[in-house]
Amino acid sequence: MQTNENYRHIQQLIDKELNLPSPPAIAVQILNTVQKDDAALVVLGDIISADPALTAKMLQVANSSLFVCNGEITSINRAMSVLGTNTIKNIALSFVIAAELNHIDSSGFNFDLYWRHAVTSAVAAELLSKTIQLKYDDIFVTSLLQNIGILIIIMTKGDEYNAILKEAQSSNVDLLALERNKYGFNHQQVGYALLKNWLLPDSICEPILYHHDPDKAPEPHSKPAEILQLSDQLASIYTGAETAEKARKCQRALIEKFNLVEAQALDLLDAVATNSNKMITTFELSSEEIRPYSSILQEANAELVKLNISSEQLILEMNGAKQKFEKLNHELQDANTRLKELVYRDGLTGLYNHRYFQESLGNEISRARRYQSSVSLIMFDIDYFKKVNDTHGHPAGDLVLMNIARAIMSAVRPCDIVSRYGGEEFAVILPETGAAGAKVFAARLRRCVEGIATLVDGQQIYVTVSAGATTYTQDVPAVTKDILIETADRGLYISKQNGRNQVTVLDPEISVN
Repeated sequence: MQTNENYRHIQQLIDKELNLPSPPAIAVQILNTVQKDDAALVVLGDIISADPALTAKMLQVANSSLFVCNGEITSINRAMSVLGTNTIKNIALSFVIAAELNHIDSSGFNFDLYWRHAVTSAVAAELLSKTIQLKYDDIFVTSLLQNIGILIIIMTKGDEYNAILKEAQSSNVDLLALERNKYGFNHQQVGYALLKNWLLPDSICEPILYHHDPDKAPEPHSKPAEILQLSDQLASIYTGAETAEKARKCQRALIEKFNLVEAQALDLLDAVATNSNKMITTFELSSEEIRPYSSILQEANAELVKLNISSEQLILEMNGAKQKFEKLNHELQDANTRLKELVYRDGLTGLYNHRYFQESLGNEISRARRYQSSVSLIMFDIDYFKKVNDTHGHPAGDLVLMNIARAIMSAVRPCDIVSRYGGEEFAVILPETGAAGAKVFAARLRRCVEGIATLVDGQQIYVTVSAGATTYTQDVPAVTKDILIETADRGLYISKQNGRNQVTVLDPEISVN
């Protein structure tokens, strides 16, 4: 078990290297509610029921074979009375957190595969805990989030961390060791730090901190950590390569560590596949069917009899074919990722283009409306940019645009969206940001640009920007994407009229008739 001093050192490294995101607004509401007295728990049903999509998913899971119930569940309140408030809370958190962290911009990382593996792992942990009769209501969400640290590192380190993941996979090197050598911490420590910051209970955080080293986990978290480790391995049978070898290792672990007989172990492997198929669909992931392990074995045995070849040869051929398919699949995914970048990126600055901006602003307004949050928009352009082009030439103007783009990207958060709106005009979308925060950021952005020098033929070129900012809040729910753009643009125009190199913040209600 690591000492408090060691953990403080690791926490400092994580805070220095990574940007830990804030928890989803609805997750905060759920956690705050369940910490209150029993009478306040009635509010939990109202919070979940306020989101029809979340409610539908919750009821689908509550009525699945994974969670045993007496009779059909038709409401969230009924689900809480049958399955327990804590179980319903954890299922809700699973959907909310998975949805929040399923659209991180990082090329080369397969998010669909990650979440398929996470959901399969959560199903495996729930089934295993029921099989060994371990009462642990948090096991589903804990297993789902056990590798969330990987996503958090991806958010900041991107391609650099992708290379570490590929090295661990291709060379069969311990991922934790590679992470420690590179950063001084590992993904299970990052996951623990994030969830502690989000105020999730120790019953969830502690097993995640030790899921690769369950023997080091303090009581009462050692057994859940051990379940997490095996559930991760069980999920790998259906989401990774070398299926047969992994299945044999899992069977041995189920028999030796959890005292299951061989028939129970095989039944559990099949149950993981069957229940995961349904759960993956509920999480709105790709619907590629997971075949039960017994079905794979039966088909392999039939082929052995038919072809009269050794099982070793068949396994080698199957593995070879699967590896070729996986290689082609990765190449296709890389090509699709590059194509998507070409579609949504501006060729000169590397920022998102006008098309991506329009789609993203609409999505962020919808999200803010759904979770009763806020989103701010800043639009700015370069003052007297035509003079730069006329005096120094268009190549110099292009250098100015690229320098400004780099400066802006270094100043924003990972969740912020920076776009080249057109010509010398830019836009920044700030999720979960109110008017005060937008005003502060816009002022910082203006000062940042003011200090940039672009060197052309031995001459330094300085420019300034004028900006307009506005904010969508739940107080003005009728505000649309177009109104927000018009308001920010009007603020930009006012800044120009008043002398340039300044920021004007307007309330979107000004544009609502």
